[in-house]
Order: sequence, then structure tokens, then C-alpha cells
Amino acid sequence: MQRLIRCIGTAALVLMVMAALDSMTQAAEPAFGKRPNIILIITDDQGYYDLSCHGHPFLRTPNLDKLQSRSVRFTRFQVSPTCAPTRSAIMSGRAPFYVGVTHTILERERMKLGVPTLPEMLRDAGYTTGIFGKWHLGDQAAYRPDKRGFDEVFIHGAGGIGQSYAGSCGDAPGNKYFDPAILHNNTFVKTKGFCTDIFFDQAIKWMDTQRGKKPFFAYITTNAPHGPFIAPESYKKRFEAMKLRSSSVGFYGMIENIDDNVGKLAKQLKAWDIERDTLVIFMTDNGPAASTYNGDHKGKKGSVDEGGTRVPSFWSWPGVLQAGTDIDRLANHYDMLPTIAQIVAGTPKEADQLHGRSLVPLLKDPKVKWEDRFRFFHKGRWQRGQAKQAKWSNFAVRSQRFRLVSRNALYDIEADPSQQTNVIDQHPKVAKDMLAAYEKWFAGALPNMVNEDAPLTGHNTFKLMYWKQYNLPIPPVREPRPRRNRNR
Repeated sequence: MQRLIRCIGTAALVLMVMAALDSMTQAAEPAFGKRPNIILIITDDQGYYDLSCHGHPFLRTPNLDKLQSRSVRFTRFQVSPTCAPTRSAIMSGRAPFYVGVTHTILERERMKLGVPTLPEMLRDAGYTTGIFGKWHLGDQAAYRPDKRGFDEVFIHGAGGIGQSYAGSCGDAPGNKYFDPAILHNNTFVKTKGFCTDIFFDQAIKWMDTQRGKKPFFAYITTNAPHGPFIAPESYKKRFEAMKLRSSSVGFYGMIENIDDNVGKLAKQLKAWDIERDTLVIFMTDNGPAASTYNGDHKGKKGSVDEGGTRVPSFWSWPGVLQAGTDIDRLANHYDMLPTIAQIVAGTPKEADQLHGRSLVPLLKDPKVKWEDRFRFFHKGRWQRGQAKQAKWSNFAVRSQRFRLVSRNALYDIEADPSQQTNVIDQHPKVAKDMLAAYEKWFAGALPNMVNEDAPLTGHNTFKLMYWKQYNLPIPPVREPRPRRNRNR
């Protein structure tokens, strides 16, 4: 150090140290000058067009429409084709296959242990954290949200209320959408009412206990409108009168019930006078499951076409974010963690391994120069032991302008959002570059697929916990037989 001082002089060294300290201080500053409460609402199997503000001919969603009007909207926001992969990307800031999530069941829904998470980062930044609804990243103790950064946990098991599959993935026995048994901080509680109402009510109750103490992160993750398509009777009548099929009646009824709950939440934030201190984000986890209207999209849930991966993304923070702003730059689910980290001045661990990029520059200026990136999609869900063989099936690559679907179909999404015309012959280099990038990405994903050979033994974890809590007899274990279910 003395030699360094002699070489550059004491005054210069002091200036260097002050500059370094200033840089560290700047890096620790919240992006918008203050740290908001954060409420992230994610619904299950609701598509981009399943909102009246997006042109749906049957749905009435006035509260979500109002939220949309008050928000910055990412109009080309992308997620995975199915739910557990999307949730893993939100929680980790990484592509789902890179954190071991290649399916929604069969232990392949479990997010790899040791991966730093969004709630862990927020907790390190001084937040209290709560989850209300669907987790779907592992039901066993080490994988559950209380071990991944959440202080308050109020969840059902598996990917949906009442589900049960071979291995650990399953919900409490006998659960239905009405009066479900919910795991509250590792103890089951028997609830009354419809599941979505229960999750929002519990989240609001928890937020009331936290507000004014330190900033909170509330992750409200409804299992609705996932199948089975069951809604309260009052929400079904209008759609039954339209003579719609029963699945659509339940699907739309659940969405309008979600809308009412969003309105209830908004009213409560206003009553608490914390609207301007709270960032509310609304999104969904993949394309629609039972909608009869899909706008200009090709593909629904499970598809690697635009309709399977484009979802709403509304960011409302009154007085801070410019209401009514549309951002057409491509953004996606693993951008959530780095974005929220910059908003709260959090420090993501293993930041060099994140696949996401902070969207703060776009939130501040939608016209900012924005470097294009390739995004990669794969349906997953291959048969056991078939990861390598599944490489060239059910995949897509997306840039701002183009979407490559399989090795021989390229679409100019900006000119042709419905994917009507294959332009691969006109743009062979684009397709070649996309395929080369995809090959590299998939090669990096393979060694991270840690759940592919996991044994499927024993009872579902939630069932075992439930039987033990209530001193019920534990039935003999049956041989694992994965059940086929299109609505997983």
C-alpha cells in the first residue's frame, strides 16, 4: 500500500477510494429512490386475451382493466408453455431447465436445491415475504417455500388443488376448490369458501400485520383458472346463459372471481393509504387452457407458439411508473428477479448465472436503447430418460422480430403475429443463428436437469403430512402409475 501511495500520491488515492465508495453507494440505491411493498399476482392458465381490456368478447374484468390502465404494460412478455417452469424462472432468474424443472409432475417440477431465489434476495434486502396459493416447485420439505426464502407460507400442494401423482407431488387428500385444507406454515388448516377468495383474504390479512413495519413481498398465486373448471355458482350464471361448454363456463367464472378479488385488494391498499408505496405486478403463467377466444395467437397452453408463451404483464406503482405506457420490447419471466433486485437495491447471489436482465431501464424510458436477445422455449414433458432425444421437438427460439418453431418454421412476428407465413427461405441466416444459439443453450441445460432419474416412491408428501397431523391411518403404498392429464 505504501508503494502504491508513493506512486500515485496520497490525494489521488483518497479520490480513488472516495470514488469507489460512491460507486458502491450508488449501486445500493433503489432504482426509483425508495423501496416499495411488492405484490406479485400470478394466475394459472389464463391467457393474454382472457381480459376484457384485451378484447375478450365474453369476459368482464373491470378491476383488472383498471389495473391495466394504471400500469406500465409489457406487451410482448414471454413465459414458459406450462406452469412449474414459469414459476421456477420467476423465483430463480434463470431458464427453467437450468434449475432442474422440465415437467410439472414426476419430481421434475422440483427446483434444484441451492439455487438462490427472489424471496431470499428480498429478505436479505430487508423485506418480509409471504406466499399465498400455488408453489409447485417441490412438495418435499427441503423444496418448500419456507426453505426458499418465504417467511409466511399458505399453500396447496402439487400443481393444483386435489391433484395427486406418482412420487411426492400431490395435494392434501380429498381437497377440492371449496373448503380446501391448506398448509399454513407447515400445519394444515381447514378453510371455508372458494379457494381464490381464501388466498386473497389470507394475503390481505397478512399484509395488514406487516404494513408500516418493513416493506413486504406478497406472492399471490391462484390455482384458478386451472382445471377442473369449477367456479362459484354466482360467477357461472351469465356464461351458462350463453350456452357455452361447461369447461369454458367454469374457466370464465374463475377469471371474473379473480377480478373481484383484485378489486378487493385495490380497495384495501387505498384504505390503508399505501397505494403509492406499493408496486403491484399482474401476470399469468402460460397460455390459456379453456378459452374460446385467443385473439391473433396461434397455440394455447403447452404450445411453443406465441399463444402458449405470451402473457399479460402489468406493473402499477402510482406516482412512480407512468400509467398507460406500453413497452413492446421483448421481456420474459427470468427478467423478474434482476428487475425487482434493482428496484429494491437487492443483491442477487450468483448474479453471473442469471439469464434475466433488469427491465428498470425500460420502466423508466420505454424508448431506451435495448439490445435484442434470443429467448428459448421448450415444452419439456418428455418421457423418462428421453431428454437428449427430445432436443429437437417442441422447442422455439424468439427474438424481438422472429420466432423459430422447430427447425424448419420461421415467423416474422412483427409483420405476422398470427404465424401464418413461414419465412425461413427468405431469412436462412436468421434461422441458422437461432438454431446455433439453441444448441448451445440446450447443451448447457442438460447437466442441470437433476431430477430426470428421481425415484417415484412412497406417498405424496402432503398426504403423509395430513394423515400424520390428524392421526389418520396411512394406507399401503401403491405402485407408481403416472396419470395422464392434459391440465397438469
